[in-house]
Amino acid sequence: MQISAFVRSGDGEHEARVATGGSEQTLPVSAKPGGGSAVNGGEFLMLALATCYCNDLYREAQRMGIALTRVEVEAHAEFAGVGLAARDIRYRTRVESPASPEQIGDLIRQTDAVAEIHNTVRAGVPVTLEQS
Repeated sequence: MQISAFVRSGDGEHEARVATGGSEQTLPVSAKPGGGSAVNGGEFLMLALATCYCNDLYREAQRMGIALTRVEVEAHAEFAGVGLAARDIRYRTRVESPASPEQIGDLIRQTDAVAEIHNTVRAGVPVTLEQS
């Protein structure tokens, strides 16, 4: 399954679109004065980590037969300067469920092991610029 993102910025306008398997949607992201996005890439990266883990918790809970009432995920990273990679990436979750604390703990650990964005960051996948 291919996942993609597209950004167009200029003339005071900003457009952000994402697509998975050909299903596309537009995200409401404001333009930054002077050009670019009002939301920076580091914020989107933390949102990607939090969103991935949240979605995967629901997916894995369903697989394990665990009902979830509410999920909260918060992700943090330190960016020391221009051109420097993030460091000290951390995230935490809060899961509300009628399941036992042991079941919730198992769900949290198993989801951490299969969260695709987390595993991508952990693996240090190369990023290649394609020039047209």
